[in-house]
Amino acid sequence: MIDVTVVGSGPNGLVAAVVAARAGLSVRVLEAAPTIGGGVRTAELTLPGFRHDVCSAVHPAALASPVFRKLGLLDRIDWIVPEVSYAHPLDGGRAGVAWRDLDRTVDALGADGPAWRRLIAPLLARQRGVGSFTGSQLLRVPRDPIAAFRFGLRSLEQGTPLWNLRFDGDVAPALFTGVVAHAAGGMPSLPSAGAGLLLAMHAHGAGWGFPAGGSQAIADALADELRTLGGEIVTDAPVSSLSEVADSRAVLLDTAPELLFTADLPTRYARALRRYRYGSGVAKVDFALDGPVPWSDPDVRLAPTVHVGGSRAEMSTAENAVRRGFQPGAAGAPARHPYVLVTQPSVADPTRAPAGKHVLWAYTHVPAGSTLDATELITAEIERFAPGFRDVVLASVSSSATEIAAHNPNYLGGDIYAGELTMAQLVKRPVVSTAPWRTPVPGVYLCSSATPPGPAVHGMNGWWAARLALRERFGIGTGG
Repeated sequence: MIDVTVVGSGPNGLVAAVVAARAGLSVRVLEAAPTIGGGVRTAELTLPGFRHDVCSAVHPAALASPVFRKLGLLDRIDWIVPEVSYAHPLDGGRAGVAWRDLDRTVDALGADGPAWRRLIAPLLARQRGVGSFTGSQLLRVPRDPIAAFRFGLRSLEQGTPLWNLRFDGDVAPALFTGVVAHAAGGMPSLPSAGAGLLLAMHAHGAGWGFPAGGSQAIADALADELRTLGGEIVTDAPVSSLSEVADSRAVLLDTAPELLFTADLPTRYARALRRYRYGSGVAKVDFALDGPVPWSDPDVRLAPTVHVGGSRAEMSTAENAVRRGFQPGAAGAPARHPYVLVTQPSVADPTRAPAGKHVLWAYTHVPAGSTLDATELITAEIERFAPGFRDVVLASVSSSATEIAAHNPNYLGGDIYAGELTMAQLVKRPVVSTAPWRTPVPGVYLCSSATPPGPAVHGMNGWWAARLALRERFGIGTGG
């Protein structure tokens, strides 16, 4: 009998596997796809020599992850940390730029610069405490109450109709709303504001780093260590029922909670799982480019991450429309322009494309299960702030929300976050519990983004689940 089976080879699953293997246990990872990595895979999706990230591309939480630091992942990967964390173009050739240097950002924001500093600097001053508070679950006493208070106060401000009181101009609120929109939630809302604050803090802290050559490096580094420790990884090995892994003393699921329904669940737990809600999907397009994107503002050309969506009002209208089921760009939709998240990693990593060429990855939020091909929609929105973008496109590949869900069954309806980010689901992810990684199925634990602390490439979900399994199933203490 094997000690631990991990189902799914995303970063959370691989972290869980490494933690178990480091404890001296026999470990097996089963991955349904032909390649490992889940949301951190990299592949040639358009043309030969153009390396695109299949899902997650830039990792604000990675360089700040205490788990990645403990596992030595920050040292074993060649991380690129750009001087511009993200940028936000606006009409008239203007743009907001979140430089990693907070002072430079404040200076560039002019009259709203001091307000930006007051929003972010107190969090930076206690960023470890903020990370601890947001890095587990809400049902516990914060280790740093001051950090939690500062974070909560700012979330309350930016997550309610008070959000327009801080700034006087239009650049700073748009710059902040661009990161808030990552959460694919309502605007304004507390969970979305909290997610945005955390991302903005990282932008001026450890930075929005990403691995040279693509996100696949994260999975490969974890897999290399696991194999060194004697662990096994099996690809093309889908698991459709928990009965298929009954030969393990412990099972950790880096999957959506749906796999648990293949077991005999207590009625109360099953009912709670059925109440768990998934969020909006994404429609993604990968582009191979003949040259750099001709952004109107030259500083935007330095940013690996660009938020395209116009003003705060435009973005909130667009995101709230998607939540109400409107397809972006459809006749009768209340939003004229969608929010588009763009990454252009080759501006800082020339290994991603042939000499002189570039890769670009972009998605827009859509209703779950959408079949929209967003190529024209996204192209038009980039053209709005980068006239001539069409002329540099060599090839593109579109992935609708439905196609994304078919490619990765954990992304139900195209929801790449494995669950809607709402206040209720910050507490119940996927159920209300002081140990939500534990399931009522003996020896089975959830370690995916459907558990605290939620989505992002930080490995914390796998860390917490593995530590719990080691303690409960094997009597192995995990210390700090």
